[in-house]
Amino acid sequence: MTDVPPPIAGLDPEALERALRELLDRLDLGFAVKEAGSLKYLHVNARLAGWLGSTPEAMRGTADAQWLEASQWPALRTAENAALAMTRGALTEHKLELAGTRREFDVARIALRGGDGAPAALLGLWIDRSAQRQVEAKLALALAQLEQQQQAAEALRRETQDHGARDALTGLFQKEHFEDQLRREVDLSSREHREFSLVAIELDPLPAEAQALGTPARTRVLEALGRLLRGNTRAMDASCRLDDSRFGVLLSGVGLATAHARMEGLRRQCATQMVVLEGRNLGFTVSMGVASFPHTAHTQEALVQAAEIALAEARKRGGNHVTLASIRFELP
Repeated sequence: MTDVPPPIAGLDPEALERALRELLDRLDLGFAVKEAGSLKYLHVNARLAGWLGSTPEAMRGTADAQWLEASQWPALRTAENAALAMTRGALTEHKLELAGTRREFDVARIALRGGDGAPAALLGLWIDRSAQRQVEAKLALALAQLEQQQQAAEALRRETQDHGARDALTGLFQKEHFEDQLRREVDLSSREHREFSLVAIELDPLPAEAQALGTPARTRVLEALGRLLRGNTRAMDASCRLDDSRFGVLLSGVGLATAHARMEGLRRQCATQMVVLEGRNLGFTVSMGVASFPHTAHTQEALVQAAEIALAEARKRGGNHVTLASIRFELP
């Protein structure tokens, strides 16, 4: 004998059935009960009958072969027979062409068994996923188009950039050029008594999904970061790739507060940037340390060190953070 769950205490079975039917209608779900041997409909609600272009009364006592094309109903019959053989039911997906429109459904089925343990009826609950699948398809198409645009933009940049002064992958200045620019900025600011800011940037560890895609994913992320750094710096500024995951930005004539505001905006852009590879949005974040000359340091070496210390603090806070270097206060 099979275990039969007891009725819910204190509830009228007929009232419970009416309530469940009303819930199914409110949730816009299709519902059917079929005879286990013939797989003919014993009951169909209006929603499912409407999808099949019929009415509950007309479908009662019929099989799917009467309402579906010969290429479609055998898949339903196979899934139903499989559900009848299972003790806990089954969930399957079905794609049907109904009234000239392609519809996609998730169908949960479970057998009702008699006293002898044999299946007596089959319950089916239909969920229309058509609208959801259409949204997913449009999103996948948009991601693919965005990926193609990113690839085209990077190809064009590589064709037109100055390979002698810039990194081939990111389009940013090489380390040597950046150091020359930094020395000139220190000299100019010392003579004219004006300030500028230096930002040390490090790419945070990529999400596990991006890491699983290997080198192509890291390349795509670095290309995106290069675009954002170039787009957020002026002609008089300088942005550089220092090594595999470290970057530097020199903001000419910009004080500490303004530099922090600009880099905070850049951090948000990085965190929300769509970087697409193989139809997946990779995502990435960066950590930044901001120092200024002469408020946080009076020499080039001390300025670089102050930015690095601030960057280390940003990483210590978990990444995806902008940290300011400490301002030096000298006693008279």
